[in-house]
Amino acid sequence: MTSDINALSQRRSAGALLVGGPMIFLLAEFIAAAAWTDPPYSYTYHFISDLGVHGPSTLFGQYMYSPLAWVMNTGFFLFGLTILAGVAALRGLRGRHRWAALVPATLLAAGGVLLGLFPGSGEAMNDGTGDFHLLGALAGFIGANVLAIALGSMHRRVGLSPKFGRTLVTVGVIGLVSMVAYFADVISGANVLVGLLERGAVHPFLLGLTCAGVSIWQGWSRPSATS
Repeated sequence: MTSDINALSQRRSAGALLVGGPMIFLLAEFIAAAAWTDPPYSYTYHFISDLGVHGPSTLFGQYMYSPLAWVMNTGFFLFGLTILAGVAALRGLRGRHRWAALVPATLLAAGGVLLGLFPGSGEAMNDGTGDFHLLGALAGFIGANVLAIALGSMHRRVGLSPKFGRTLVTVGVIGLVSMVAYFADVISGANVLVGLLERGAVHPFLLGLTCAGVSIWQGWSRPSATS
């Protein structure tokens, strides 16, 4: 009886953390964007990282002035760590399967910390600290989407249905393809819908992991010994 209660508590803790991480990010993004009013912040034009630059500053032709930059930077810092805690709390992962989830989750958490500590302003690019921001962005993009693919591939072990597992794999692939398109857009200097492309590398993962966390919390599918 006690072991069943502990298993239920651990499963729900993992599910709540996996929901909490994306919600921290999305809420911080919404609050910081809502405070950016002159001119209004654009989800399709502006970089996500612009929300973490109090400014005023300019980078890649974008003017940055985020009155609540600290909110976005706090969100960057906390969301990956929360997701890492949720992955660490997952039941059913042992050995190489556990590492297959923990490694990208750790990469994601490290990326979020770097993004929060080193805002991507024009001044940061000049003084060298912008390199840490770029490294954090790359770690976050790759860690998040590889994590989605890993959890989707191990769906039975973490308590997800096969259909939901395929959805998470698809989400991860979409995110990685969007990441490549985003960097190509930035490097080429085109900056066409660059904010939308960047969100294509981030938001599908956030929404997919939120749904996965709800499913794990509710225990819709029982973990098994095979993946």
